[in-house]
Amino acid sequence: MNLYIYSDESGVFDAAHNEYFVFAGIICFGKKQQEKAARMYSHAERVLRQNDYPCRGSELKASSISNKAKSKLFRSLNPFYKFCVCIEESHVHPGVYEHKKHKQRYLDYAYKMVLRKCLESLSEWGMVPSQEVRNIFVSVDEHSTATDGRYELREGLLNEFKNGTFNITYDAYFEPVFPNLETVTVDFCDSSKVFLIRASDIIANHCYHAAISSKGRIAGQRNMFVYYLPSNIIGSQGLEYFQAEQA
Repeated sequence: MNLYIYSDESGVFDAAHNEYFVFAGIICFGKKQQEKAARMYSHAERVLRQNDYPCRGSELKASSISNKAKSKLFRSLNPFYKFCVCIEESHVHPGVYEHKKHKQRYLDYAYKMVLRKCLESLSEWGMVPSQEVRNIFVSVDEHSTATDGRYELREGLLNEFKNGTFNITYDAYFEPVFPNLETVTVDFCDSSKVFLIRASDIIANHCYHAAISSKGRIAGQRNMFVYYLPSNIIGSQGLEYFQAEQA
């Protein structure tokens, strides 16, 4: 089995001027599901362009369309598993903001953690057989990470999912999620050319505004995993999952 992960960010990682920062996206199990998600999202975009944005072209960004339009696009993704990590910036250690590299390492950590927690849960439920996952393809918006950070992120994800990680502070070893994993690929994508990067833009924007309006809590999203950071927020850390409504 191959996993296809698409993601984008919303907010600015700058505690002096911003409350929250989120990474969010969609996970597809195999090529067929990836293609199905892209078809459903492209259809939702096409209907919006025809009815509401006839002059907008192929790319409908969350920053330039109405809340009603964003909700329609978001609902088109209801059948698929989505994830979000929500960072409350005022609680992050001040030293993280002192250097660009520190900020990038923290954001890489946040991204790895939400994916690990999400995929561990899906594995426990039998949705993603841990022994059968061979390749993970991660696609992020090309503006989300500095180019030289791509390799660090890839190595971090590979260690997290294939080799396992060791926490020196707590003298603890965390088993790999997918022991038979062969490769992790990280690609930067132009959102104008990739449907599911645009879908991730909508998901991230949706989660970001939900966090702002609910003081950091993101609730009630169908098939959505939400992970909260940092860990020093008592009662906030951990993974929440909101299941799809039963038919």
